[in-house]
Amino acid sequence: MANVQQKDGFRHFNGVDGVIDHLDRALNSVFCSQSSTRVYPAEDMPDDNLDHAEKKHVAALMRVNHAGEIAAQALYHGQSITARDASLKDELHHASLEESEHLNWCRRRLQELDAKPSALDPLWYAGSFAIGVAAGVVGDRWNLGFLAETEHQVVRHLESHLEQLPAQDARSRAIVGQMKQDEQAHAELAESLGAADLPKVVQGLMKLSSQVMTTLAHKV
Repeated sequence: MANVQQKDGFRHFNGVDGVIDHLDRALNSVFCSQSSTRVYPAEDMPDDNLDHAEKKHVAALMRVNHAGEIAAQALYHGQSITARDASLKDELHHASLEESEHLNWCRRRLQELDAKPSALDPLWYAGSFAIGVAAGVVGDRWNLGFLAETEHQVVRHLESHLEQLPAQDARSRAIVGQMKQDEQAHAELAESLGAADLPKVVQGLMKLSSQVMTTLAHKV
């Protein structure tokens, strides 16, 4: 019989129930809307006046952002499983909730643009989940270090999108701007909790994998 425990906002399952629970969470993240408590950042923004080319460009950027949030959900999920410290599990849970809101915002913006998420979203989830588990296995300080570096790279990525978005696209700008603010806060929190500085080679590999995902999600 499977053993079920409730701790720090995450349920921990052993046995078959654990596999089912993790699979359900993965499918929910990739294909379903997430619970949200904050107002959609673009709620009161004026409608954009994008031409066809601009609309296609913005949709591609938001598809990339959506793929990134899918990866973030998987990363936090994987890290929470192997994290040792209870307070770290709580922080990962809180960050995961904010990332789920980002996921909703990106999905809604894509719908407004008559566009679809990346067809490769299941792949992004699976790969990031494996990375999150591995990051947690090596220890909490390295887990936090990986989290901090990931968020710093995401912030730079979002800054580049703000530069690329059409000036009149206030709706997308509001979403990306709020996401950037949240991701910066996640990075600073990880550092305040004692994140280790990752080796340059690891940072480089993380950047390379991010570029691969960004390039593919932009097109597919």
